[in-house]
Amino acid sequence: MARPTPTDNTTETPGDTARRLVRSCDRAVLGTALTGAEGWPYASLVLLATDHAARPLLLLSDLADHTKNLKADPRASLLIDGTAGLDEPLTGARVTLQGHVTPLADDALLARYVARHPSAAFYAGFKDFNLYRMNVERAHLVAGFGRIHWIEADELLFDAAPHAALAAAEAEIVAHTNEDHADALDLYAAKLLGLDGTGWGMTGIDPEGIDLRRSGAIARLDYAAFGENAPSDAERARAALVRLVKRARAT
Repeated sequence: MARPTPTDNTTETPGDTARRLVRSCDRAVLGTALTGAEGWPYASLVLLATDHAARPLLLLSDLADHTKNLKADPRASLLIDGTAGLDEPLTGARVTLQGHVTPLADDALLARYVARHPSAAFYAGFKDFNLYRMNVERAHLVAGFGRIHWIEADELLFDAAPHAALAAAEAEIVAHTNEDHADALDLYAAKLLGLDGTGWGMTGIDPEGIDLRRSGAIARLDYAAFGENAPSDAERARAALVRLVKRARAT
């Protein structure tokens, strides 16, 4: 799993660092209270996506123990680990989110989840699978030795309301880019992110960056790492992507 785009950590707030990590990872450990077992902690692996504000999205089966636990007590934790591939994992970033995980009926966000996890298309339509979202209340970030912070929700989450037009156009932008500009995605991966191979596809675009996937590998390109501001609509997003292509070709 690819790590997030490097940024200047001296200018990032703890909330920025945590949010970038949440957006960059595609899996997490979900902690719930086991029903019928005196509330014993129960941890399970889940696949992760986010909405445009960076709130976690999960696609869960009614048959799973963690779903039964959430129906009894929606309070939960999500551990998101960004230490993969590091020689010293404890120097890497990880964040634990705390909040309430509740069902969500939203076709656009379900499509966003499935784009992030193509294998989920097989079971996303099953009656016993439902989309859930964590309404984050706070987070605990450990970003290496000495960088430990409790973060409130308003410091972590992105205000996506001014960028609603971009969210509405996301599916069209992703489809158009994958169909007509696949070479640009490979340029981003190779020249801006230093990744090997071709055949990268875009799975999502939000106000802070784009998500890429190549088979089982994922990557995140953050606008801020390359001096781009958060676009509010499709026109501004396309302009930012064109500038990034020019930057990649000049690299």
